[in-house]
Amino acid sequence: MRRILENIKIAFKSLALNKLRSFLTMLGIIIGVGSVVAVMSIGAGAEASITENIQSMGTNTITITPGREQASMGGREVSVESIGGAQTGMDLMEQRRNLINGFTEEEDEEISAGELYLEDVEALKEEASLLEEIVPVLTGGGSTFSYMNWSGSVSITATSEDYLNFAGYELEKGNFFTADDVSNSSNAVVLGYNVVTDYFGKANPIGEDIKINGKKFTVIGILKSVGYTFGMSADNSIYIPITTAQNKLYGIDTVNQITAKVVSEEVIDEAIAEAKTIMRIQHHILPGENSDFEISSSAQLLEMASSVTDIMVILLSSIAAISLLVGGIGIMNIMFVSVTERTREIGIRKAIGAKNRDIMIQFITESIVLSLSGGIIGIGFAVLITGVLGAFTTLSSPITASPVIMALSFSTAIGLIFGIFPAMRAARLNPIESLRHE
Repeated sequence: MRRILENIKIAFKSLALNKLRSFLTMLGIIIGVGSVVAVMSIGAGAEASITENIQSMGTNTITITPGREQASMGGREVSVESIGGAQTGMDLMEQRRNLINGFTEEEDEEISAGELYLEDVEALKEEASLLEEIVPVLTGGGSTFSYMNWSGSVSITATSEDYLNFAGYELEKGNFFTADDVSNSSNAVVLGYNVVTDYFGKANPIGEDIKINGKKFTVIGILKSVGYTFGMSADNSIYIPITTAQNKLYGIDTVNQITAKVVSEEVIDEAIAEAKTIMRIQHHILPGENSDFEISSSAQLLEMASSVTDIMVILLSSIAAISLLVGGIGIMNIMFVSVTERTREIGIRKAIGAKNRDIMIQFITESIVLSLSGGIIGIGFAVLITGVLGAFTTLSSPITASPVIMALSFSTAIGLIFGIFPAMRAARLNPIESLRHE
Protein backbone atom coordinates (compact mmCIF):
# COMPACT_ATOMS: atom_id res chain seq x y z
CA MET A 1 0.00 0.00 0.00
CA ARG A 2 2.84 2.36 0.87
CA ARG A 3 4.47 1.70 -2.50
CA ILE A 4 1.20 2.47 -4.32
CA LEU A 5 0.81 5.76 -2.46
CA GLU A 6 4.41 6.64 -3.26
CA ASN A 7 3.83 5.92 -6.96
CA ILE A 8 0.72 8.13 -6.95
CA LYS A 9 2.68 10.92 -5.25
CA ILE A 10 5.44 10.68 -7.87
CA ALA A 11 2.79 10.67 -10.63
CA PHE A 12 1.25 13.93 -9.41
CA LYS A 13 4.71 15.52 -9.14
CA SER A 14 5.42 14.48 -12.70
CA LEU A 15 2.14 16.00 -13.93
CA ALA A 16 2.80 19.20 -11.98
CA LEU A 17 6.16 19.70 -13.73
CA ASN A 18 4.34 20.12 -17.08
CA LYS A 19 0.96 21.59 -16.15
CA LEU A 20 -0.02 22.87 -19.60
CA ARG A 21 1.03 19.69 -21.36
CA SER A 22 -0.79 17.58 -18.80
CA PHE A 23 -3.97 19.63 -19.20
CA LEU A 24 -3.88 19.44 -23.00
CA THR A 25 -3.33 15.70 -22.74
CA MET A 26 -6.34 15.37 -20.44
CA LEU A 27 -8.54 17.54 -22.67
CA GLY A 28 -9.85 14.64 -24.74
CA ILE A 29 -10.74 12.75 -21.56
CA ILE A 30 -12.35 15.86 -20.05
CA ILE A 31 -14.55 16.45 -23.09
CA GLY A 32 -15.37 12.77 -23.50
CA VAL A 33 -16.29 12.13 -19.87
CA GLY A 34 -18.16 15.44 -19.57
CA SER A 35 -20.15 14.77 -22.74
CA VAL A 36 -21.05 11.19 -21.81
CA VAL A 37 -22.14 12.10 -18.27
CA ALA A 38 -24.09 15.16 -19.48
CA VAL A 39 -25.83 13.24 -22.28
CA MET A 40 -26.80 10.38 -19.97
CA SER A 41 -28.10 12.83 -17.36
CA ILE A 42 -30.03 14.87 -19.91
CA GLY A 43 -31.47 11.69 -21.40
CA ALA A 44 -32.56 10.49 -17.97
CA GLY A 45 -34.09 13.89 -17.25
CA ALA A 46 -35.94 13.93 -20.58
CA GLU A 47 -37.27 10.42 -19.99
CA ALA A 48 -38.40 11.37 -16.49
CA SER A 49 -40.13 14.49 -17.84
CA ILE A 50 -41.93 12.53 -20.57
CA THR A 51 -42.92 9.84 -18.08
CA GLU A 52 -44.27 12.48 -15.70
CA ASN A 53 -46.27 14.10 -18.50
CA ILE A 54 -47.79 10.80 -19.58
CA GLN A 55 -48.51 9.73 -16.02
CA SER A 56 -50.12 13.09 -15.31
CA MET A 57 -52.77 12.13 -17.86
CA GLY A 58 -53.24 8.82 -16.06
CA THR A 59 -51.72 5.46 -16.78
CA ASN A 60 -55.15 4.03 -17.56
CA THR A 61 -56.10 6.22 -20.52
CA ILE A 62 -56.59 5.29 -24.15
CA THR A 63 -56.72 7.51 -27.21
CA ILE A 64 -58.56 6.80 -30.45
CA THR A 65 -57.31 8.68 -33.49
CA PRO A 66 -58.22 8.53 -37.18
CA GLY A 67 -56.24 5.92 -39.06
CA ARG A 68 -54.87 5.58 -42.56
CA GLU A 69 -56.05 3.74 -45.63
CA GLN A 70 -54.80 3.35 -49.18
CA ALA A 71 -56.92 4.70 -52.01
CA SER A 72 -56.58 3.64 -55.62
CA MET A 73 -56.13 6.51 -58.06
CA GLY A 74 -55.90 5.21 -61.58
CA GLY A 75 -53.69 2.34 -60.48
CA ARG A 76 -51.61 4.58 -58.25
CA GLU A 77 -51.51 4.19 -54.49
CA VAL A 78 -52.35 7.35 -52.56
CA SER A 79 -51.82 7.48 -48.84
CA VAL A 80 -54.60 9.30 -47.03
CA GLU A 81 -53.57 10.32 -43.53
CA SER A 82 -55.79 11.56 -40.84
CA ILE A 83 -55.15 14.80 -39.06
CA GLY A 84 -53.02 15.06 -35.95
CA GLY A 85 -53.59 17.07 -32.88
CA ALA A 86 -51.93 20.16 -34.34
CA GLN A 87 -54.20 20.36 -37.41
CA THR A 88 -57.66 21.86 -37.42
CA GLY A 89 -60.76 20.28 -38.84
CA MET A 90 -60.63 22.81 -41.68
CA ASP A 91 -57.13 21.58 -42.56
CA LEU A 92 -58.42 18.03 -42.93
CA MET A 93 -61.38 19.03 -45.09
CA GLU A 94 -59.11 21.10 -47.34
CA GLN A 95 -56.59 18.24 -47.56
CA ARG A 96 -59.28 15.74 -48.51
CA ARG A 97 -60.87 18.14 -51.00
CA ASN A 98 -57.55 18.69 -52.78
CA LEU A 99 -56.92 14.97 -52.94
CA ILE A 100 -60.37 14.14 -54.24
CA ASN A 101 -60.11 16.89 -56.89
CA GLY A 102 -57.06 15.09 -58.20
CA PHE A 103 -59.20 12.25 -59.54
CA THR A 104 -60.49 12.33 -63.11
CA GLU A 105 -63.73 10.76 -64.32
CA GLU A 106 -61.79 7.86 -65.82
CA GLU A 107 -60.00 7.13 -62.56
CA ASP A 108 -61.22 5.12 -59.64
CA GLU A 109 -62.79 7.56 -57.15
CA GLU A 110 -63.04 5.08 -54.33
CA ILE A 111 -61.31 6.90 -51.50
CA SER A 112 -61.86 6.74 -47.79
CA ALA A 113 -59.95 8.13 -44.86
CA GLY A 114 -60.47 7.38 -41.21
CA GLU A 115 -62.66 9.94 -39.49
CA LEU A 116 -64.13 10.13 -36.02
CA TYR A 117 -67.54 11.51 -35.16
CA LEU A 118 -69.56 12.43 -32.10
CA GLU A 119 -71.71 9.39 -32.88
CA ASP A 120 -68.65 7.25 -32.16
CA VAL A 121 -68.43 8.84 -28.72
CA GLU A 122 -72.08 8.09 -28.03
CA ALA A 123 -71.66 4.48 -29.16
CA LEU A 124 -68.70 4.01 -26.82
CA LYS A 125 -70.61 5.55 -23.92
CA GLU A 126 -73.57 3.25 -24.48
CA GLU A 127 -71.77 -0.02 -25.22
CA ALA A 128 -68.32 0.05 -23.58
CA SER A 129 -68.30 -1.48 -20.11
CA LEU A 130 -64.58 -0.95 -19.45
CA LEU A 131 -64.38 2.74 -20.36
CA GLU A 132 -65.41 5.86 -18.49
CA GLU A 133 -65.13 9.64 -18.99
CA ILE A 134 -65.17 9.32 -22.78
CA VAL A 135 -64.52 12.72 -24.34
CA PRO A 136 -64.10 13.98 -27.92
CA VAL A 137 -61.40 16.53 -28.70
CA LEU A 138 -61.14 18.92 -31.64
CA THR A 139 -58.13 21.23 -31.62
CA GLY A 140 -57.36 24.28 -33.68
CA GLY A 141 -54.20 26.37 -33.64
CA GLY A 142 -53.74 29.92 -34.80
CA SER A 143 -57.29 31.12 -34.14
CA THR A 144 -57.76 34.85 -33.71
CA PHE A 145 -58.68 35.95 -30.20
CA SER A 146 -59.76 39.55 -29.60
CA TYR A 147 -60.96 41.54 -26.63
CA MET A 148 -61.60 45.28 -26.91
CA ASN A 149 -58.50 46.64 -28.69
CA TRP A 150 -56.34 43.59 -27.98
CA SER A 151 -55.99 40.67 -30.34
CA GLY A 152 -53.72 37.69 -30.83
CA SER A 153 -53.44 34.05 -31.77
CA VAL A 154 -54.53 31.28 -29.40
CA SER A 155 -55.05 27.52 -29.47
CA ILE A 156 -58.59 26.21 -29.23
CA THR A 157 -59.55 22.98 -27.53
CA ALA A 158 -63.13 22.04 -28.33
CA THR A 159 -64.49 19.22 -26.23
CA SER A 160 -67.38 18.03 -24.07
CA GLU A 161 -68.49 18.84 -20.54
CA ASP A 162 -66.56 15.82 -19.17
CA TYR A 163 -63.14 17.14 -20.23
CA LEU A 164 -62.49 19.03 -16.98
CA ASN A 165 -62.69 15.86 -14.88
CA PHE A 166 -60.90 13.75 -17.47
CA ALA A 167 -57.89 16.09 -17.69
CA GLY A 168 -57.84 16.72 -13.94
CA TYR A 169 -57.97 20.51 -14.38
CA GLU A 170 -59.41 22.83 -11.76
CA LEU A 171 -61.30 26.10 -12.11
CA GLU A 172 -59.85 29.33 -10.76
CA LYS A 173 -63.15 31.15 -11.21
CA GLY A 174 -66.54 30.60 -12.81
CA ASN A 175 -67.78 27.37 -14.34
CA PHE A 176 -67.00 24.91 -17.11
CA PHE A 177 -69.54 24.54 -19.90
CA THR A 178 -72.35 22.04 -19.34
CA ALA A 179 -74.05 19.30 -21.36
CA ASP A 180 -76.71 21.86 -22.32
CA ASP A 181 -74.00 24.17 -23.66
CA VAL A 182 -72.72 21.31 -25.80
CA SER A 183 -76.14 20.24 -27.10
CA ASN A 184 -77.13 23.86 -27.85
CA SER A 185 -73.77 24.85 -29.43
CA SER A 186 -73.46 27.60 -26.86
CA ASN A 187 -71.00 30.44 -27.39
CA ALA A 188 -69.46 29.85 -23.97
CA VAL A 189 -65.70 29.88 -23.47
CA VAL A 190 -63.36 28.92 -20.64
CA LEU A 191 -59.96 30.63 -20.66
CA GLY A 192 -56.56 29.18 -19.84
CA TYR A 193 -54.62 30.94 -17.09
CA ASN A 194 -52.06 32.60 -19.38
CA VAL A 195 -54.76 33.89 -21.74
CA VAL A 196 -56.31 35.79 -18.84
CA THR A 197 -52.93 37.17 -17.80
CA ASP A 198 -52.05 38.26 -21.35
CA TYR A 199 -55.35 39.91 -22.30
CA PHE A 200 -57.11 40.89 -19.09
CA GLY A 201 -54.33 41.48 -16.57
CA LYS A 202 -55.84 41.73 -13.10
CA ALA A 203 -59.37 42.38 -14.39
CA ASN A 204 -62.05 39.71 -13.93
CA PRO A 205 -63.04 38.42 -17.38
CA ILE A 206 -66.07 36.41 -16.19
CA GLY A 207 -69.12 37.60 -18.11
CA GLU A 208 -67.06 39.58 -20.62
CA ASP A 209 -67.61 39.17 -24.35
CA ILE A 210 -64.69 38.20 -26.55
CA LYS A 211 -64.36 37.27 -30.21
CA ILE A 212 -62.89 34.10 -31.70
CA ASN A 213 -62.38 34.31 -35.45
CA GLY A 214 -64.80 37.23 -35.46
CA LYS A 215 -67.60 35.41 -33.58
CA LYS A 216 -68.76 36.59 -30.15
CA PHE A 217 -68.28 34.35 -27.11
CA THR A 218 -68.97 34.89 -23.42
CA VAL A 219 -66.36 34.00 -20.81
CA ILE A 220 -67.86 31.68 -18.18
CA GLY A 221 -64.76 30.34 -16.46
CA ILE A 222 -61.00 30.48 -15.88
CA LEU A 223 -58.75 27.45 -15.38
CA LYS A 224 -56.04 27.25 -12.76
CA SER A 225 -52.51 27.09 -14.12
CA VAL A 226 -51.67 23.53 -15.19
CA GLY A 227 -48.11 24.01 -16.48
CA TYR A 228 -46.52 22.24 -19.42
CA THR A 229 -47.23 18.87 -21.01
CA PHE A 230 -44.89 17.67 -23.81
CA GLY A 231 -43.51 21.20 -24.12
CA MET A 232 -46.97 22.73 -24.60
CA SER A 233 -48.94 24.66 -22.03
CA ALA A 234 -52.67 24.17 -21.64
CA ASP A 235 -52.63 27.59 -19.98
CA ASN A 236 -52.34 29.14 -23.44
CA SER A 237 -55.51 27.48 -24.74
CA ILE A 238 -59.17 28.38 -24.63
CA TYR A 239 -61.92 25.79 -24.28
CA ILE A 240 -65.30 25.78 -26.04
CA PRO A 241 -68.08 23.21 -26.60
CA ILE A 242 -67.16 20.84 -29.42
CA THR A 243 -70.47 21.35 -31.24
CA THR A 244 -69.84 25.10 -31.25
CA ALA A 245 -66.47 24.58 -32.93
CA GLN A 246 -67.95 22.18 -35.46
CA ASN A 247 -71.01 24.24 -36.38
CA LYS A 248 -69.84 27.83 -35.96
CA LEU A 249 -66.06 27.91 -36.44
CA TYR A 250 -64.97 25.09 -38.73
CA GLY A 251 -68.09 23.82 -40.44
CA ILE A 252 -67.26 20.12 -40.01
CA ASP A 253 -68.75 17.13 -38.20
CA THR A 254 -65.54 15.27 -37.32
CA VAL A 255 -63.25 15.27 -34.28
CA ASN A 256 -59.49 14.93 -33.94
CA GLN A 257 -59.50 12.23 -31.31
CA ILE A 258 -61.50 10.44 -28.66
CA THR A 259 -59.94 9.92 -25.25
CA ALA A 260 -61.19 7.77 -22.42
CA LYS A 261 -60.18 6.32 -19.09
CA VAL A 262 -60.15 2.59 -18.46
CA VAL A 263 -61.86 1.44 -15.28
CA SER A 264 -58.63 -0.30 -14.18
CA GLU A 265 -55.02 -0.52 -15.39
CA GLU A 266 -55.27 -4.32 -15.27
CA VAL A 267 -57.85 -4.41 -18.08
CA ILE A 268 -56.31 -1.95 -20.53
CA ASP A 269 -55.79 -4.61 -23.20
CA GLU A 270 -59.36 -5.84 -22.80
CA ALA A 271 -60.64 -2.25 -22.94
CA ILE A 272 -58.71 -1.59 -26.17
CA ALA A 273 -60.15 -4.77 -27.71
CA GLU A 274 -63.66 -3.78 -26.61
CA ALA A 275 -63.31 -0.26 -28.01
CA LYS A 276 -61.92 -1.65 -31.27
CA THR A 277 -64.90 -3.96 -31.68
CA ILE A 278 -67.40 -1.17 -31.02
CA MET A 279 -65.63 1.21 -33.40
CA ARG A 280 -65.43 -1.37 -36.20
CA ILE A 281 -69.15 -2.03 -35.90
CA GLN A 282 -69.85 1.71 -35.76
CA HIS A 283 -67.79 2.29 -38.93
CA HIS A 284 -69.28 -0.74 -40.73
CA ILE A 285 -65.89 -2.40 -41.18
CA LEU A 286 -66.18 -6.00 -42.34
CA PRO A 287 -64.07 -8.86 -40.94
CA GLY A 288 -60.69 -8.97 -42.68
CA GLU A 289 -60.74 -5.26 -43.54
CA ASN A 290 -58.29 -2.86 -41.96
CA SER A 291 -59.56 -0.51 -39.29
CA ASP A 292 -59.74 3.17 -40.27
CA PHE A 293 -58.75 4.25 -36.76
CA GLU A 294 -55.95 3.62 -34.28
CA ILE A 295 -56.10 3.02 -30.55
CA SER A 296 -53.15 3.65 -28.26
CA SER A 297 -52.77 3.58 -24.50
CA SER A 298 -50.69 5.75 -22.18
CA ALA A 299 -48.66 2.64 -21.29
CA GLN A 300 -47.75 2.18 -24.96
CA LEU A 301 -46.76 5.83 -25.20
CA LEU A 302 -44.61 5.40 -22.11
CA GLU A 303 -42.80 2.40 -23.59
CA MET A 304 -42.30 4.19 -26.91
CA ALA A 305 -40.96 7.34 -25.26
CA SER A 306 -38.59 5.30 -23.09
CA SER A 307 -37.35 3.36 -26.11
CA VAL A 308 -36.74 6.51 -28.15
CA THR A 309 -34.85 8.29 -25.36
CA ASP A 310 -32.75 5.19 -24.70
CA ILE A 311 -31.76 4.97 -28.36
CA MET A 312 -30.88 8.67 -28.47
CA VAL A 313 -28.79 8.44 -25.28
CA ILE A 314 -26.89 5.42 -26.63
CA LEU A 315 -26.30 7.14 -29.98
CA LEU A 316 -25.10 10.42 -28.49
CA SER A 317 -23.03 8.69 -25.82
CA SER A 318 -21.33 6.58 -28.50
CA ILE A 319 -20.43 9.72 -30.42
CA ALA A 320 -19.11 11.39 -27.27
CA ALA A 321 -17.15 8.26 -26.38
CA ILE A 322 -15.03 8.78 -29.49
CA SER A 323 -13.46 11.69 -27.61
CA LEU A 324 -12.43 9.23 -24.90
CA LEU A 325 -10.62 7.14 -27.50
CA VAL A 326 -8.87 10.23 -28.85
CA GLY A 327 -7.97 11.19 -25.30
CA GLY A 328 -6.53 7.72 -24.68
CA ILE A 329 -4.34 7.99 -27.77
CA GLY A 330 -3.17 11.39 -26.54
CA ILE A 331 -2.22 9.89 -23.19
CA MET A 332 -0.26 7.10 -24.86
CA ASN A 333 1.63 9.60 -27.01
CA ILE A 334 2.53 11.83 -24.09
CA MET A 335 3.63 8.84 -22.02
CA PHE A 336 5.97 7.76 -24.81
CA VAL A 337 7.39 11.30 -24.77
CA SER A 338 7.72 11.08 -20.99
CA VAL A 339 9.65 7.79 -21.26
CA THR A 340 12.07 9.39 -23.70
CA GLU A 341 12.52 12.46 -21.49
CA ARG A 342 13.07 10.37 -18.35
CA THR A 343 15.35 7.69 -19.83
CA ARG A 344 18.26 8.73 -17.63
CA GLU A 345 15.98 8.70 -14.54
CA ILE A 346 14.91 5.16 -15.43
CA GLY A 347 18.57 4.12 -15.77
CA ILE A 348 19.41 5.55 -12.33
CA ARG A 349 16.45 3.80 -10.69
CA LYS A 350 17.43 0.48 -12.25
CA ALA A 351 21.05 0.98 -11.23
CA ILE A 352 20.06 1.32 -7.57
CA GLY A 353 17.88 -1.78 -7.62
CA ALA A 354 14.51 -0.98 -9.21
CA LYS A 355 13.07 -3.92 -11.09
CA ASN A 356 11.32 -3.86 -14.47
CA ARG A 357 8.05 -4.42 -12.64
CA ASP A 358 8.61 -1.32 -10.48
CA ILE A 359 9.28 0.87 -13.52
CA MET A 360 6.24 -0.51 -15.33
CA ILE A 361 3.92 0.05 -12.37
CA GLN A 362 5.22 3.62 -11.99
CA PHE A 363 4.41 4.61 -15.58
CA ILE A 364 1.03 2.81 -15.57
CA THR A 365 0.18 4.67 -12.35
CA GLU A 366 1.06 7.99 -13.98
CA SER A 367 -1.09 7.14 -16.98
CA ILE A 368 -4.06 6.20 -14.78
CA VAL A 369 -3.66 9.33 -12.63
CA LEU A 370 -3.56 11.47 -15.77
CA SER A 371 -6.69 9.85 -17.19
CA LEU A 372 -8.58 9.75 -13.89
CA SER A 373 -7.81 13.41 -13.21
CA GLY A 374 -9.24 14.24 -16.62
CA GLY A 375 -12.33 12.19 -15.77
CA ILE A 376 -12.89 14.07 -12.51
CA ILE A 377 -12.56 17.43 -14.27
CA GLY A 378 -14.90 16.10 -16.98
CA ILE A 379 -17.56 15.37 -14.37
CA GLY A 380 -17.26 18.98 -13.20
CA PHE A 381 -17.70 20.02 -16.84
CA ALA A 382 -20.88 17.88 -17.02
CA VAL A 383 -22.22 19.51 -13.84
CA LEU A 384 -21.68 22.91 -15.46
CA ILE A 385 -23.50 21.88 -18.66
CA THR A 386 -26.52 20.42 -16.86
CA GLY A 387 -26.61 23.40 -14.49
CA VAL A 388 -26.76 25.87 -17.37
CA LEU A 389 -29.40 23.75 -19.10
CA GLY A 390 -31.50 23.61 -15.95
CA ALA A 391 -31.21 27.38 -15.48
CA PHE A 392 -32.42 28.27 -18.96
CA THR A 393 -34.90 25.44 -19.68
CA THR A 394 -37.61 23.53 -17.83
CA LEU A 395 -35.71 20.26 -18.28
CA SER A 396 -34.36 18.79 -15.05
CA SER A 397 -31.23 16.68 -15.59
CA PRO A 398 -29.69 15.72 -12.25
CA ILE A 399 -26.40 13.83 -12.38
CA THR A 400 -26.77 10.47 -10.69
CA ALA A 401 -24.13 8.07 -9.41
CA SER A 402 -24.51 5.58 -12.25
CA PRO A 403 -23.07 7.71 -15.13
CA VAL A 404 -20.37 9.11 -12.82
CA ILE A 405 -19.16 5.65 -11.78
CA MET A 406 -19.32 4.47 -15.39
CA ALA A 407 -17.37 7.48 -16.68
CA LEU A 408 -14.66 7.19 -14.00
CA SER A 409 -14.36 3.46 -14.67
CA PHE A 410 -13.93 4.12 -18.38
CA SER A 411 -11.35 6.86 -17.83
CA THR A 412 -9.40 4.59 -15.46
CA ALA A 413 -9.54 1.75 -17.98
CA ILE A 414 -8.34 4.07 -20.75
CA GLY A 415 -5.40 5.18 -18.62
CA LEU A 416 -4.53 1.55 -17.93
CA ILE A 417 -4.90 0.32 -21.51
CA PHE A 418 -3.11 3.18 -23.22
CA GLY A 419 -0.44 3.37 -20.53
CA ILE A 420 0.68 -0.26 -20.82
CA PHE A 421 2.73 0.12 -24.00
CA PRO A 422 4.76 3.16 -22.84
CA ALA A 423 5.24 1.44 -19.45
CA MET A 424 6.49 -1.74 -21.13
CA ARG A 425 8.91 0.30 -23.20
CA ALA A 426 10.22 2.05 -20.08
CA ALA A 427 10.61 -1.24 -18.23
CA ARG A 428 12.61 -2.82 -21.07
CA LEU A 429 15.19 -0.03 -21.29
CA ASN A 430 18.79 -1.15 -20.79
CA PRO A 431 20.06 0.53 -17.60
CA ILE A 432 23.60 1.12 -19.01
CA GLU A 433 22.29 2.73 -22.21
CA SER A 434 19.78 4.71 -20.18
CA LEU A 435 22.54 6.17 -17.98
CA ARG A 436 24.43 7.28 -21.10
CA HIS A 437 21.32 9.00 -22.48
CA GLU A 438 21.54 12.80 -22.70
